[in-house]
Amino acid sequence: MSKERARILYIDDEDNNLKAFKASFRRDFEIYTVSDANEAYRLLDEIEIHVALADQRMPKVSGVDFFEKIQKKHPDVVRILITAYTNSQTIIDAVNKGKINQYVVKPWDPQNLKNIIDSSYEAFRVKKELKIKNEELIKTNDELNRFVYSASHDLRAPLMSILGLVELSRLEKGNGDPYVYLDMIERSVQKLDSFIQNIIEYYQNARAESNHGQVMFESLVQEVVETLKNTDPTVNFHINVQQDAPFHSDEFRIHVILSNLISNAIKYQKNDASNPEVDIMIKSDAQKAIIQIKDNGVGILQEHLESIFKMFFRTKTLNRTPGTGIGLYIVKEALSKIGGEIKVHSVYGEGTSFELVLPNLSN
Repeated sequence: MSKERARILYIDDEDNNLKAFKASFRRDFEIYTVSDANEAYRLLDEIEIHVALADQRMPKVSGVDFFEKIQKKHPDVVRILITAYTNSQTIIDAVNKGKINQYVVKPWDPQNLKNIIDSSYEAFRVKKELKIKNEELIKTNDELNRFVYSASHDLRAPLMSILGLVELSRLEKGNGDPYVYLDMIERSVQKLDSFIQNIIEYYQNARAESNHGQVMFESLVQEVVETLKNTDPTVNFHINVQQDAPFHSDEFRIHVILSNLISNAIKYQKNDASNPEVDIMIKSDAQKAIIQIKDNGVGILQEHLESIFKMFFRTKTLNRTPGTGIGLYIVKEALSKIGGEIKVHSVYGEGTSFELVLPNLSN
């Protein structure tokens, strides 16, 4: 992957200065030059500028005033003031009002100014990376707190249910049907296993680096269906895969995404359904893959659609025990790792359809 070029904005009312600046640095940076502050404000709103340079003495707005205005709306932009004058008050205002990072005196030396811009862009990049890491840390800590809270219930509840059923079986002393208790114990074990599997998938998705390779959708979806179909043998699967070109992405994460969506499509069928169905359609080309997973199950309440991808959100379902509340969150997180998008359409009591768009990472 090629390194991102630094995007540099230079504002000066003298056209010769703008031309000289662009001629000096256009090979090294992505240069934007403007002579008007309003044009500079527009550019800053439309483009992520990394470093901004401004001449101090301009007729309509000074460099200090320009920086003072933009630093509130664009605080991450590294600011460099250029001036032919070294007035102490200007320097004080530049630091206190404009929050400048560097002060350059005219006439500037091309190599020296290039070094200043290079170090300024590196400061921008490091600051941005640190900001992203801090946001990820805050998110991870929040997720950990919710995990601890939920695990205290979701791990203990099935275990307590099993212990209670064992105790009931003992009290029966052979008078009851032991298979009734065995079936109930099996369901509790399956619920516990599902929760543990979700935790493992969450951890692997959060920690594992993206590993891009060729994805064969036909074999991948067949593998997922073969693994899951025995959870409800009455469900009929309709699979249609059209792969017109080699497709590259993270197969592990696509497997996790398909497993969770198909598992939900099976799990949330109607109890009295005469013909439960799951339709899986995949069409991929050199640019993208479109995946649709559709069922005729219980559906999702409209007021819950905006929340289903939140961690531990459990939607109400017709005659069904709520799930772990992790599966769709994992789907959303896995998609973010590979640049994918997801949409959902559902009618409560009729069924749900998920549509995914995944970019082909071959290029």
